[in-house]
Amino acid sequence: MTELCTELGYVSINKRGEQLCGDRVRMAPGDDNAILVLADGLGSGVKANILSTLTSTILCTMLEAGLSIEDSIDTIIRTLPVCKTRGVAYSTFCVVRVTGNHMAEMIQFDCPPAIVLRGGRRYDYPVSTRTVEGKQISESRFEVESGDVFITMSDGAPYAGIGTAFNHGWERDNIVDFAEANYFERATAQYVAANIVDECNRLYGYEPGDDTTVAVLRVRTRQPVSLMIGPPADRAQDAAVMARFFSEKGEKIVCGGTTSALAAKYLNKPLVPTIDYFDPEVPPISHIEGVDLVTEGVITMARVLEIAGRFLKGEDLEADWMTGHDGASQVARMLIERATDINFFVGRAINPAHQNPDLPINFGIKLKLIETLADCLTKMGKRIKVSYC
Repeated sequence: MTELCTELGYVSINKRGEQLCGDRVRMAPGDDNAILVLADGLGSGVKANILSTLTSTILCTMLEAGLSIEDSIDTIIRTLPVCKTRGVAYSTFCVVRVTGNHMAEMIQFDCPPAIVLRGGRRYDYPVSTRTVEGKQISESRFEVESGDVFITMSDGAPYAGIGTAFNHGWERDNIVDFAEANYFERATAQYVAANIVDECNRLYGYEPGDDTTVAVLRVRTRQPVSLMIGPPADRAQDAAVMARFFSEKGEKIVCGGTTSALAAKYLNKPLVPTIDYFDPEVPPISHIEGVDLVTEGVITMARVLEIAGRFLKGEDLEADWMTGHDGASQVARMLIERATDINFFVGRAINPAHQNPDLPINFGIKLKLIETLADCLTKMGKRIKVSYC
């Protein structure tokens, strides 16, 4: 496993009046390889949705199966129908593949040229062209560096604001300037995508004239985080489980009163509670020397799940959780902004307090909460491992 890894994210908005998006993104994250495919179907609505789905699915599936980019592109180029009226393909696409977490390959067909930021500034990547079945495609291949950000987009992005804010739309150079101005080192792939789509939506006057999608791949250094919630079902395993947890690399989060007490006992350090309610709905955090963050359990994690769900949809980019001091905000920042690899340790012990029928919490809810949160984080491109104890 290399020091570098990739992070993926995308956000779409539909053309006004349309129920389906004519753009489609397929992502295939892996330990050392990642694939991002953005397809843009001609027009909008159902037909565009079907064609972009077909294109992105075929490309991503073939590449995942180990076929070369050349074979995959040749197949899709020969398969795509051509609009008889306009004389153009029914779907355009951009493929970004990073192999071994060090080499990037990009294939672009009739789409807005992808943007690459290196160190927060535009990077002029090499481009060559070739013709397949009478269609010209652009190819790029270069080594990646930590911090590289690949920004792909559908036609809706450069068309934003055409005839209103701009004579010729939000041209690529304008988008590059915006991406550079809004770059910061901790910005996730999802944040970058949502920020650009939000600006497109604003330029459209919040009535998009076309389906608009931005998909982003970010190269970064691995940052593992381990989170434990709930004590083991077998109390005789307390010390062994704690030993496994604290042997993991990276930052540590401990959630829940009983779990925190076990961690403090294992580390032979005092558990120091606080009474600071930065958010009246989120219980205060505590402190244990040797643990990066100590919080309450289910209530806090339910708020973290709520934050993660909104973030995955590209909502609340400037929300309080990005600067908040309450436990849920701090957990969210560690999992969403900082972590690349997340290990969940989920204790199966049943908390007697949760068996009170007057309380809306039970063991099943805790497990479901963690499973749903893990699914959200996986969709953000995080590498997730859930261990039950």
